[in-house]
Amino acid sequence: MLASLYLSQGLPYGFFTQALPVLLRKIGLSLPDIGLTHLLFLPWALKFLWSPWMERRAPGRLGRRRGFILPLQILSSALLFSLAVSAEGPGVRGLLVAVLLVNLLAATQDVATDGLAVDLLKAHELGLGNGVQVAAYRVGMILGGGLMLIVFDAAGWRVTLVCLGAMLLAATVPVVLFREPPSEPPPRESPSLSFWIHRPGVGAWFGLLFLYKAGENLATGMLRTFLVDRGLGLTEIGWMLGGVGFTAGLLGAATGGALVGRLGYRRALLGFGVVQAGSVLLYALCAQQGASVPMLAIACAVEHLASGMATAALFTAMMEACRPDHAATDYTVQACVVVISSGVAATVSGFSAHRLGYAGHFVAAAALCALAVVWVWGMTARSGSLLPERGAPR
Repeated sequence: MLASLYLSQGLPYGFFTQALPVLLRKIGLSLPDIGLTHLLFLPWALKFLWSPWMERRAPGRLGRRRGFILPLQILSSALLFSLAVSAEGPGVRGLLVAVLLVNLLAATQDVATDGLAVDLLKAHELGLGNGVQVAAYRVGMILGGGLMLIVFDAAGWRVTLVCLGAMLLAATVPVVLFREPPSEPPPRESPSLSFWIHRPGVGAWFGLLFLYKAGENLATGMLRTFLVDRGLGLTEIGWMLGGVGFTAGLLGAATGGALVGRLGYRRALLGFGVVQAGSVLLYALCAQQGASVPMLAIACAVEHLASGMATAALFTAMMEACRPDHAATDYTVQACVVVISSGVAATVSGFSAHRLGYAGHFVAAAALCALAVVWVWGMTARSGSLLPERGAPR
């Protein structure tokens, strides 16, 4: 059930972040303009504003979390089907408006989904659970991105959007069949965002959340346009992301989730962060040396593998930092910091690649990944612990 939920989030997100930049580049949009389209993902950065209201909602007939998840997922699917009414597909403006609306629905659903995951997973299941979460999300991204590029190349807009909506509906079935365990009434103490402002150690922790995935997102923000400018066709890009990326990302998430429990999240964040920085540097080597398609595929595989491992470690640490009775709000606040970081990095990626060239852009992204590793090391050396204290000062 959790796999289907995170796959559902990855489907439209993969299409809009992986397939859409390729299509926009094909019709001639500039790199800065493509980078700016990431501003349409602003709802993911702002969802912390309405998460306390969702946390306070009393359990309903469908369940405290499921009561939000089901209607929002059905609405997202209906919106995708509505875009397929025209055989020629939506215009650029209509498509961008739809991207914003789908992101608003998906971001709101994500609050309930993350709360449900924290509710269901026991302490010893966090590593494995986050491995499943990251793997399913990446499967959704690859299906929505790589596979849909292949479908688009063969059949055009209408079939692509119908397939995307149908896959989202199919992923809803396990949620329909799932019966959410009876939940306790909402906490007497209303979830408050101010708790995080006063939480000891939160400044350094938010700095880690902001930096840890920023370098990778800076790099991948221009990866699809890089492949287009290297002369790869839609089907080639689709197979590289959908075949190579799917396999490597799935393996990385599973491996990372399994190893976090053994290594602990501190050593996992350090080790996987180093691998992540090295994997981004491979893109710089490919851009500098004019790599062949097989070399690009190898670089793509290594980066997806490293990203899956690093993300599983980060998400596990984020769940460890949650208070059990405020799980949805606490996780959402942390996730928003990661999303803001990702959005900023992706938005400026077009300007960076335009100014530095692809090789310089990927080197800068690798350096940002390395800075995140230094940040983790510094936090560990200074206090011996990464997570902020659970209690705020009185």
